[in-house]
Amino acid sequence: MILSHRFDEVHFGGFASKYIKGRFFMDVHPPLAKMLIALAGWAFGLNPSFDFKEIGIIVTQSRLILLDSPLILFTAFTALSWINFHNQSHDPFSDEWCLWLFLTGIGLGFSGSVKWVGLFIIATIGVSTINQLWSLWGDLRVTPSIWMYHFISRALCLIAVPVAVYMFMFQIHFLLLGNSGDGDGFMSPPFQMTLGHSLQDSPISIAYGATVTLRHQGTQGGYLHSHASHYETGSKQQQITLYPHKDSNNDWIIQKRDGTVPEGLEYIKNGDIIRLSHISTHKRLHSHNHKAPVTEDENHFEVSGYGYEGFPGDENDEWRVEIVDYEGKDPQSKEMLHTLKSKFKLVHTLQKCDLFSHKVKLPKWAFEQQEVTCMRSAVVAKTTWIIESNTYSLYPEDAPKVNYKRPGFLSKFLELNKVMWTTNAGLTESHPYDSRPSAWPILKRGISFWGRERKHIYLVGNWFTWYMSTGAVVLYVIVRALLIIRDKRGYRDDFRGFRDYYELSGGFFFMAWVFHYLPFFLMDRQLFLHHYLPALYFAILLFAVTFDVACRFLPSRGRVVALLIVVSIAVYVFRTRAPLTYGSEWTRSECENSRLIKTWDYDCTQYPDSYLQYAPNAAVSAATSSASITATDAASEKSILDKVIRPAEVQGVDVGDNTALSGDVTDLSDSKESQSETS
Repeated sequence: MILSHRFDEVHFGGFASKYIKGRFFMDVHPPLAKMLIALAGWAFGLNPSFDFKEIGIIVTQSRLILLDSPLILFTAFTALSWINFHNQSHDPFSDEWCLWLFLTGIGLGFSGSVKWVGLFIIATIGVSTINQLWSLWGDLRVTPSIWMYHFISRALCLIAVPVAVYMFMFQIHFLLLGNSGDGDGFMSPPFQMTLGHSLQDSPISIAYGATVTLRHQGTQGGYLHSHASHYETGSKQQQITLYPHKDSNNDWIIQKRDGTVPEGLEYIKNGDIIRLSHISTHKRLHSHNHKAPVTEDENHFEVSGYGYEGFPGDENDEWRVEIVDYEGKDPQSKEMLHTLKSKFKLVHTLQKCDLFSHKVKLPKWAFEQQEVTCMRSAVVAKTTWIIESNTYSLYPEDAPKVNYKRPGFLSKFLELNKVMWTTNAGLTESHPYDSRPSAWPILKRGISFWGRERKHIYLVGNWFTWYMSTGAVVLYVIVRALLIIRDKRGYRDDFRGFRDYYELSGGFFFMAWVFHYLPFFLMDRQLFLHHYLPALYFAILLFAVTFDVACRFLPSRGRVVALLIVVSIAVYVFRTRAPLTYGSEWTRSECENSRLIKTWDYDCTQYPDSYLQYAPNAAVSAATSSASITATDAASEKSILDKVIRPAEVQGVDVGDNTALSGDVTDLSDSKESQSETS
């Protein structure tokens, strides 16, 4: 059976292929889990040309190519290591004490290297560490020097080790992805130089008549760009966009205010009024009193390409250069426009607006490239440009030249994490199966992973363990509140000696649940039920502690019976809803009976009334398959299996944490654009 619905397997499976091919990509998550997936694929001979558009695995969340399982694995490992370390408190600085403390740090690093949600276990361990150090501070048996040893050992293992592990994962990430790929457009030109991109040295000073490329500084959109296609709104003049890849349509000639070019070299200064002529189409950069093509704010005006070769132009083609920042090592770049050194605005002389761009895509008729407008009262950061390349036949050969400085590991590490952060924060669009944190503990709805005739995969937890874990959380709050009140009144309830166990073990798991759940209320980005899984893990552990304490009040045989009842119910609930997990055969009545809550919106109408209705389809399918194989010789069969499919570009979000992270989305669009220009 084939998964036709595009889920996160498309992203993460595709990333594994890119690791094997060494092609750089951009994702909002740290690299560890993706590298583990790639390692498994490489070890078992994954064909890197397979594009994961169709997945042949129909199984549970833990068997899909997703990041949640590695995250929970390393989170659980971290919690286990920390608890074992805590259990060695009676023998500090022993070999086992040091080993478990060190392994806790390794687990923290691994958790944070899978997804940033792993930072929540760091917060959990951090608070627990502060509590430990505070208790040691008040212990008269612990001298200040011994306390300092405790502090230093924890700082090294719980801060330095996780940071080192996290950075080491990115070092491996960079080593594996040393070639250009579809994520290049997200990164700065210096970063791209480490991926095989080259940029020729350009003269520092910029003269009228020079051919230049202008790069936007406020977004990752790329270069000021135009092409022989027109807006379908407004003036219907030629489109001006931002395009993330190098292209001849990014080239402009700088002209004087009257549209001429001096015979000799005349360099551009701060405050000069210029015109920009597009080399490929001979249109000039132009703005006027028309609404922007997408943004409807009254402060945004359309920017277009206007004119033709030999046309004198008009005042709407005029832009004033205003240098807003410069490189301190090159003080002349404050007054003279210098390549790479001067950051400047282009101010329209008539409209009194600044050349502006932001992360808003134009419609398909503009190839979904980034919108460029002229904006009044704009944020300076989104109106800032640099000249990236600068060529002119009149420049002397010995003219001082400049280029980007090749970044080291630390610069690349910081830049990539910044891009990951901004991209992740930008995932604010709604999705049919997104949900808010308040709905997670009550399992209000699930996530539809995949659907096809008579088959469905729908992520909905085992409601018994889910609700028992939620109940354990609520019960812990109530019991702790009652115990505090009773303690204040002089009572002492010890739960037959298990109160400390309940408060310490249960308290740790409750704190971990809080840290893995409550922060999501502060997030405005897309959220899904699977974000609750780490918190659910700790809630289940809290239920186990609660169940253990409760069973202490039962006779030994009663404990066994209680355990068997709980396990049997959990297995029964799983078994009755297994078709939603495995995408297996089911009947309509069984589906309807399984729906505990109306908001579980899986479609039961797609299932037949009887299992007998699956048999004819199976027979037809088998007969068709047999005939097909008989009619195809072995060589043809092998060519089908080994067919190289060109990797598809990821163009959208289905469910989960990934956005449209492919620079090639625009690249493919521009290839269509080139076809239209040719025609």
